[in-house]
Amino acid sequence: MEEDFLWAILGLALVIVELLTGTFYLLMLGIAGFGAALAAWLGQPFGVQAVVAAVVAAAGCYGVHLYHAKNAKGQMRPIDAGQPASFEGWVDKAAGRARVLYRGAPWEARVEGEPEPGATVYVVATHGNTLEVSTRRPA
Repeated sequence: MEEDFLWAILGLALVIVELLTGTFYLLMLGIAGFGAALAAWLGQPFGVQAVVAAVVAAAGCYGVHLYHAKNAKGQMRPIDAGQPASFEGWVDKAAGRARVLYRGAPWEARVEGEPEPGATVYVVATHGNTLEVSTRRPA
């Protein structure tokens, strides 16, 4: 198969997968694949094709990163923010890590303040499966 066709297939596959994720990073990688396909169609050697793909991918991903960072404060507040949880105990007090009971299940948490076991803490944010909690209710 022709190199330009292979690059175009790779770019199309990445764009299709991007439709399932919605992060825009894979879209940039797909566009980089199309850029490399254009370079191959113009008769450039594989090294030039790879450099075009890398440069377009790096620039695109950096642009998406800047966009996400710029608009992070405009995002909607997490649904869990302000919800009460019960402080169970410290896992590592020096690092601020503890276990809390939230929605009937134990969660790993990063704690602001120094609550006692059984105290009510409030969810500030979620980071994956770790809660960020505080002794003060967020505004």
